Amino acid sequence: MKTLVLKVDPRRPSKEKICTAANLIKRGGLVAFPTETVYGLGADSLNAEAVSAIFKAKKRPLDNPPIVHVADVKTVRKLAVEVPARARRLMKRFWPGPLTLILKRSKNVPEVTVAGLDTIAIRMPRHDVALALIRRSECPISAPSANLSGKPSPTTAKHVLEDLDGRIDAVLDAGPTKIGVESTVLDLTADLPEILRPGGVSFESLKQILGEVRLSPFANAEKAVCVEKVRSPGIKHKHYAPDADVLIVEGELASKIRKINELVSLYRRRGKKVGVLCTDETKEYYEADLIKPLGSRKNLTAIAHNLFRLLREFDADKADVIIAEGLPTEGLGLAIMNRLRKAASFNIVRV
Repeated sequence: MKTLVLKVDPRRPSKEKICTAANLIKRGGLVAFPTETVYGLGADSLNAEAVSAIFKAKKRPLDNPPIVHVADVKTVRKLAVEVPARARRLMKRFWPGPLTLILKRSKNVPEVTVAGLDTIAIRMPRHDVALALIRRSECPISAPSANLSGKPSPTTAKHVLEDLDGRIDAVLDAGPTKIGVESTVLDLTADLPEILRPGGVSFESLKQILGEVRLSPFANAEKAVCVEKVRSPGIKHKHYAPDADVLIVEGELASKIRKINELVSLYRRRGKKVGVLCTDETKEYYEADLIKPLGSRKNLTAIAHNLFRLLREFDADKADVIIAEGLPTEGLGLAIMNRLRKAASFNIVRV
């Protein structure tokens, strides 16, 4: 298969190119497209064969449910048994945007679309290209991240092609995504709303709307958590990981800097090519083969935007080991550290 690349303006996408991509979706094809978070790999959610093709293209485990993307609220009523009042409040406040809601699923949704669960994960992306594609396709679109399973999520079309060129029908290239980490996944099927995966909408913002919100053991995990049934993407399986080994150093800043330099020396004596993933404020303190600053510690938005891109750059530069500075877990920092800890397989050094 030759993957078609369709370059589009992120704000005014060509109707012709959107139509080309939508026709592929309607015929059961796979199209990668940008959202405000990362690039997704889309297929018609109501076409079981097309959704199955997503799992095959990504080499994704079949028990890992994809998120269903919609362009209007009325579609949610067709996908879910009911839309409770608190879901409607959240949609009004955060949609379109990086918030995925888990609801009880309708029986007309194929089993593969929900990985055999009785729930469905739904969101409305805040990106003109994504919304145009969904509307033109005339169907909800299931779309996990457009990468090989386990790899860092793609924030550019180039990243998509690195993993999936020749495995999917097309990619809509609208440049880099804005946020850079995936959506927050909030389970509304229990009495108390529960964040299964932190993301672009913060824990604090959700508490302001709902009052009481629970963080699941997966959201702020510092070690692997045993999971039987996967209710959300980004929980059970290896995620976000580059080819290099990743190690995170967490603790007080001055102690972290000392420890990272010790570890750099240790790994270099072993003949390893070592990279340091740091912040603008600390980049001058390190001596390593590769030093990549994520941005200022005062700007978590920039750090989230750069995270997956830099993990992929370390692979391109053939790093053997990546040593990363831990960050505070307030606000967007919770999502950043969730991704970093998963990328490191919870290989954490505390100082």
